[in-house]
Amino acid sequence: MPTRRARIPATKYPVERFTLDNGLRVVLTPDRSAPVIGVAVVYDVGIRSEPEGRTGFAHLFEHLMFQGSENLEKLAHFRHVQGAGGTFNGSTHLDYTDYFETLPANALERALFLEADRMRGPRLTEENLRNQVDVVKEEIRVNVLNRPYGGFPWLTLPPVMFDTFPNAHDGYGSFDDLESATVADAADFFRRYYASGNAVLAVSGDVDVAEATELIARHFGDVPARPAPRRPDFTEPDLTAERRRSYTDKLAPLPAVAGAWRVPDPVDDFAGYLPYVVLAEVLTDGDASRLVERLVQRDRTVTSLGGYLGFMGDPFDVRDPTALLLQAHLPPGGDMDKVLRTIDEELDRLATDGLTEGELARTQARMATHLLRDTDAVLGRALQMAVLEQQRGEPGLLNELPRLVGEVTEEQVRAAAATLRPERRASIEVIAGGAR
Repeated sequence: MPTRRARIPATKYPVERFTLDNGLRVVLTPDRSAPVIGVAVVYDVGIRSEPEGRTGFAHLFEHLMFQGSENLEKLAHFRHVQGAGGTFNGSTHLDYTDYFETLPANALERALFLEADRMRGPRLTEENLRNQVDVVKEEIRVNVLNRPYGGFPWLTLPPVMFDTFPNAHDGYGSFDDLESATVADAADFFRRYYASGNAVLAVSGDVDVAEATELIARHFGDVPARPAPRRPDFTEPDLTAERRRSYTDKLAPLPAVAGAWRVPDPVDDFAGYLPYVVLAEVLTDGDASRLVERLVQRDRTVTSLGGYLGFMGDPFDVRDPTALLLQAHLPPGGDMDKVLRTIDEELDRLATDGLTEGELARTQARMATHLLRDTDAVLGRALQMAVLEQQRGEPGLLNELPRLVGEVTEEQVRAAAATLRPERRASIEVIAGGAR
């Protein structure tokens, strides 16, 4: 009997797109329901673009972009955004870096001026560089070196799965590489990757399209034109034999394990990729999901479990190569081999016997809820549309994602599960060194 399909609601966020003469792509999505705006600038450079010997440079440069710009002194960006009642931040990903603000609608021009000013050029000084190297090193100490399971598995699993430097290296960076960075390195990184032709500006919320278009042209139109660099080919062959690695985490109180399998290209083979996004949720989302019910509730071989697409956890902002990840924490003395064998059993059972009545519809409804919630706020909408424009040239895909998830069939999920074989898996095991 075919499983019941989920009825998925749709969004109809309007999308206006244009490109300035200097190559900057712009996406506007007006929503006059509340006097708030989200502004996002996304540059097509991330961790994978870092040169050898400069690990962590993309993240370091994100920090430098907040240290003053062509017409603004250090900390002025903070003061101008917060003084208008707004919030701001930035983040570095595998394939892009973003900078964003949420502000009252009457502060639109302020946000555009701030972003355009640092697109012209951040203040790259020796003082700023050395200060931010120290800040990033402290961030690594807090988030990785002095934290239980620090970097697990987003930093520890890629070097098991991949062989090339862009895909396998530590995106936070080594202290040696960070300390050897120079102002000349930063200036070259800016010239190469922070070009207007390599960026997308997205504005969402309470804006008038004609007024916003004029303001964007006024502030960004004279940013010097530089073409986008050619993006390297980061593809790698799939695994043909299982890879496993383990390490002792001196702070971890319990053992842990994570496994990953390569999946189809998220951009060029989106239809083939989507069933894996749904499969990860079928396996791990909620108490009724396959692996939670089996491993956590019945066997009690793990204490917690999660699954997702992409090493940084967002399935719709990644490029190839990427993976489906499953990770679990085990009780004291837990058997990692048994956990991996059980996962293999459940994947085989799903591929052979299919889903139970209502299982797929329930999962798709939950996924649609999460997608709709994540883009309900104007900033979430601006960020997602900017990335979709950059990676696919389709910001309006945001409106289609809930429906597309709901159209994935049981047969597609079963076929995806059948490909997750042990010989295609890379896994990393954390040996607990902090148990008392």
